[in-house]
Formats: sequence, structure tokens, C-alpha cells
Amino acid sequence: MKVIICGAGQVGWQIARHLSGEKNDVTVVDNNADLVRRATDALDVQGLAGHASYPDVLDRAGARDADMIIAATYSDEVNMVTCQVAHSVFSVPRKIARLRAQSYLTAIYSDLYRRDHMPIDVVISPEREVADAALRRVSAPSTFDAESFLGGGAQLLGLRLTEACPVVNTPLRQLSDLFSTLRAVVVGVRREGTLFAPEPRDQLFPGDACYVVSHAEDVGRTLEIFGKSAKRTERVVLVGGGNVGLTVARALEGRSERIRAKVIERDRAAAERAADALERTIVLNGDGLDVGLLTEANIARSDAVLCVTDDDKTNMLAAVRAKSLGCPMAIALVNDPTLEPLMDPLGIDAYINPRATTVSSILRHIRHGRVREVYSIGDAEAEVIEAEVLSTSPIAGQRIRDTDFPEGALVGALQKGDRIVRPDAGTRIEEGDVIVIFALAKDVPEVERLLQVSIDYF
Repeated sequence: MKVIICGAGQVGWQIARHLSGEKNDVTVVDNNADLVRRATDALDVQGLAGHASYPDVLDRAGARDADMIIAATYSDEVNMVTCQVAHSVFSVPRKIARLRAQSYLTAIYSDLYRRDHMPIDVVISPEREVADAALRRVSAPSTFDAESFLGGGAQLLGLRLTEACPVVNTPLRQLSDLFSTLRAVVVGVRREGTLFAPEPRDQLFPGDACYVVSHAEDVGRTLEIFGKSAKRTERVVLVGGGNVGLTVARALEGRSERIRAKVIERDRAAAERAADALERTIVLNGDGLDVGLLTEANIARSDAVLCVTDDDKTNMLAAVRAKSLGCPMAIALVNDPTLEPLMDPLGIDAYINPRATTVSSILRHIRHGRVREVYSIGDAEAEVIEAEVLSTSPIAGQRIRDTDFPEGALVGALQKGDRIVRPDAGTRIEEGDVIVIFALAKDVPEVERLLQVSIDYF
């Protein structure tokens, strides 16, 4: 597949890394020559310095025979014009654009992106993706990572194990015997910085960070077995009332189960906008690092604090301060991936990486086969892929034990009709099933091959 990626920032670089590693023909375009050079030096990609929306630049990048263009520059308008030029001048079949401004994303204006208007096939909103990720963290406060699959019927849970975990030092194969009715599978383990797909004989140890795929109805029991509390979140303090904080607060107000939220926003104008937009949420104007303001927000009685300002260090410090004042769960929005190793030493329970959420959303639309969902784990170290099994897939009609899955891949869940089952070696994968697979990055191409369909579906 020939792909042009416009924008060589964090998101563009990661997408280029994914696609070039899978032997796609990738060209990166950016008006910053240094960013282009960084991409071409580190990755197996071609690079071109220039304005992505200029027709002559896209022509030199190979747009005439490109299969896809991904516009992920820092400018919404450049991304939109790039897609328009790619469509009108070069007839590029598939166009994906990252758009940030909420005005472009309002539902009443969605007609704007029709092929005869502004021909963008997929619009990605980082703010909405981050807000969704934040809501998942709040809904599962004892996890460091969470994602939904199979229409909400299965959950990926990131669980950090302690000495109190009842199943430490127990081989995974024994978990099936001890909890025969539990619909949950350990698909990934990070130990001493290394992520791997465990084998049945492997044991879990204190300090491990585990990724578990659980049936939604068994999440509470799964958390209990792994030594975590399944307490429901009832009170949340949001530090930051910008686009992300406001989106999260609105979503919390719209939930059927009542969650009381308070928003702290330093900028007075932004605080006033949030107060006007929200009905039941208290908005406080002030610094989220201020002890007095956090105390006024009743941080000690809150179940979680969610720090989502546009400054990483403010988010981290606010999370640490909230924990010191008695808040049991602190979640921080962190854009800079080099800061992620500091989360554990600082006692921050979970973090949200906008780059990772945006990359996951884009990957969902570029994977081969009937891929419904993709979630990128860590620094592009692994993916969890949800896909429909078609008749032409090599795995159709095969039992799991007879399928040549790569060493770094595990099946986490399988949906047969309306029923979600815990897979085991004897489970037969049938046409029409929806499968959830954890795969290390190096094994994603082989997993895609196993999900491969005829050329009509590409």
C-alpha cells in the first residue's frame, strides 16, 4: 500500500513507524525539514520538505498513485485543504484528516465532509479521543489502562500487581482451573520494562503490569481476583476546563449513573465558558495546584482527580498534589512520552497519551480486513485488534490450537452471534465470529495475514 503522511510530528511519526515496519511504501511530508530528516533517518520512509496542501508538493510525494493520504499536520485548515487537493487533483481513494477545532466537528455541520463538498473519508478528533480515554479511566479507577471491545461486551484492563494480589506466583494455566467460569484472559505482561505475550506455564509476579481481556459482566470479579477494588466512581475533580475537560464534564453529566464532578480552570474566560455550558457541574476559577482551592473542591472525598490542562508538568504536579491531599486515584494527561517513566515514582495511577489515542484511532481505519477496532499499547509496542472473521480468512473454520498464531499474539475474546466466549485451545473460529487479538508490534503483519481477505475488501 502506498501512503502519504502529511505532518511529521508525534502522530505522523508514529503512523509512519507502524506502516513502514509493515513494508508499506510510505512518504512523509512536512514543511519542517528537520522533522522530515528525523523520519527518514530513523524509519524506512521517503521524505519531502514542503507544504502538504500544495498540489506540486503532493505530486512530488507520489499522490498520483497513492492509495491513502493521512493529513496530520498541526493546522486543521491545511489538513482539510490537503484532502481536497488529494481528491480533486489526484483522485486519492482514501483520505484521513486530523481536526481539532470543535466547530468543524459539530454534528449539524457533518454534511461538510461529503465527497461533493469537502471529501474527507475519516475525521479524527484528538480531543474527543482523549476525552473518551479519560472517561474509560474514570469508569475503571483501579486500572492504569482501559479500552472497550465488542461493542462494550469486553474490556481490556491494565492491572498493576502487588504483593496482595491473590494470584501472584500462580501459573496462568492454573487460573483456568481455579476460576473455571471466569471469562477473562491475560494477554500481555510488562515485566521490568519488557512487554510480552505470556504462555500458559508463565507465572505472575508483584510489580508486573498485566493486560487482561474480560467479559464486561465479569470485570468486577476479575478486578477482585487480581487484588483490585471494583468501587464505583461517584465524585470526580477535573483540573482543566478546556476542550478535553469540558467534553469529559459534559459526558459525565449525560450518564445515567450520577457522577458528581467539579472543574477547576485557571483562565477566567475559559472557566466562564465551561460554567455556561455545564448544568450540574460546579466550576471553580483558580489554579489546580492551589491547596486551598483543591480543599474547597473537596479533593479528599473525591474518588478520582483527572488533570487535563494543556501543560504536562501542571498535570503531573496537580495529580501528585491531589494524591497528597487524600485523593485515592490520580490520572494525568501527558503529551511528552519521555515523561511516562516518571508516573510510577510520582505515584500517578494512570496517564493518558493523546498521541497513542489518536494513533489507535487512525490505525482502526487503515488495517486490512474487516478490522473494527485497534488499540495501541505503550510506545507502539503492541496492538489489540478487533476484527470480523470472513470466509476467506485463513483462520476461518480452524480451532485455536491448530491455527499458526505468531508467538507474540494471543486471542483475548471471541464473539459468536450475541454470545461472547472465553477462548481456549479447543475453541473453533468460524466465519462471522468477531475476534479480539493481542499482538506485539513485530507480529501485527502476521496477524493481519491471518485476518486477510480478498482484494475486494482492501
